Amino acid sequence: MTAPGTQTAWAQDRAHLLHPYTDFATFADEGSHVIGRAEGVHVIDAEGKQLLDGIAGLWCVNIGHGREEMAETIAKQVMDMQYYNPFGHSTNVPAAQLGAKLAELAPAGLNRVFYTCGGSTANDAAVRLVHYFFDMKGQHRKKKIISRQNGYHGATYVAASLTGIHGTKYGFDRIGEDFISHVSEANLYAKPEGWSDGDYCDYLVREFEARIQQLGPDNVAAFIAEPIMGAGGVLVAPEGYHKRMYEVCKAHDMLYIADEVVTGFGRLGEWFASEALFGYTPDILVCAKGLTSGYIPLGATLISDEIYGTIARPQCEGGIFSMGFTYFGHPVACAAALKNIEIIEREGILNHVREIGPYFQESAQSLQNLPIVGDVRGSHLMLGIDLVSDKASKAPIELTEQAAAKVFQGCMERGAIVRPVGDRIILSPPLIISKDQCDELIGAVAGSVQDFIASQE
Repeated sequence: MTAPGTQTAWAQDRAHLLHPYTDFATFADEGSHVIGRAEGVHVIDAEGKQLLDGIAGLWCVNIGHGREEMAETIAKQVMDMQYYNPFGHSTNVPAAQLGAKLAELAPAGLNRVFYTCGGSTANDAAVRLVHYFFDMKGQHRKKKIISRQNGYHGATYVAASLTGIHGTKYGFDRIGEDFISHVSEANLYAKPEGWSDGDYCDYLVREFEARIQQLGPDNVAAFIAEPIMGAGGVLVAPEGYHKRMYEVCKAHDMLYIADEVVTGFGRLGEWFASEALFGYTPDILVCAKGLTSGYIPLGATLISDEIYGTIARPQCEGGIFSMGFTYFGHPVACAAALKNIEIIEREGILNHVREIGPYFQESAQSLQNLPIVGDVRGSHLMLGIDLVSDKASKAPIELTEQAAAKVFQGCMERGAIVRPVGDRIILSPPLIISKDQCDELIGAVAGSVQDFIASQE
């Protein structure tokens, strides 16, 4: 049954919204799929069809949809105080409480929090803070940032330039290589034949060192990386990679920025993955998405005590730290984040992910039996599936075949939402997913891949 107002919303959306990552060649005819409600691990579209949300909104709905206590917390904070100017020496209680909680959960030494409105702005803020830090130290040449191919860091101008996914750059200007450079991603599926994981890790570290030398160590300020790549394909680096890259940074007086927008708040069974799973403590840690489970926009850039000790000094007599957002530490968003964290703690969701994650990954390995599935990889509740035309050569299916898009459509017909990215399928369900729902999600992918294979015969 079509929900009231659906056709009006469809028409209004088609006429007025500029949708992210949209193919405008088909949008005018097709318009948008209208989602009307959401509950638990499901969303319900305007036609009343229930869909298993296999991508948690967009990596973010960690505690699931429709939590009444989240709504109650948000409403109460609106009535108590929805906003107050955060500049200068003003603050609010939720912002202060959340800052203390984030410092408690983060790796030791990351005790200062700069709030933003999301992951993109948090990464922009990180770069600006890096530059300010080195300027305050008198190292004015240290400006260059090294990112990675296929890394994703956001859509604002600097964050989009940090991003190394080529498909996000077609037709758009970007900041030049004199500011932001890219090195290879850590893609074990694409490592040269005959190399061990250790050989491949050695190569990536040498490449990074060579790029620093090429740019000049006195010119390079920081390296930014996701613990596990998200939108770039759920790429898991070889063991020891992140720690070694961190050590290279320290050897060249560089800062390490960990983009944990996706991996933070439980997706890998930890509050943050950098130290707990990969053995390094970043100088800056960026988070968003799961921070509020998508109930309210909020991002945060956590910086080390060392960085704070430098940038907290006035740059001149009467000088101020002239950087901030209108919605810095927004009380409603911070109250939502505090309640979200409370729910994760109270319900033992991190432990649940540690238990369900291996089951999800093991179940997904059955997809390897399908003739066009080249690789299935991930960790806990992050999963990437590569579709190939030939398993031996690992050649991708031609994009004109729209394999991933057709698998996506097949999953929708089976009552599940997945994410098609190029020739890949990405899954990142809510952290409260059950074993039966894992089976349902993997089964939808398997059936849809089989349908695509049949359509090509």
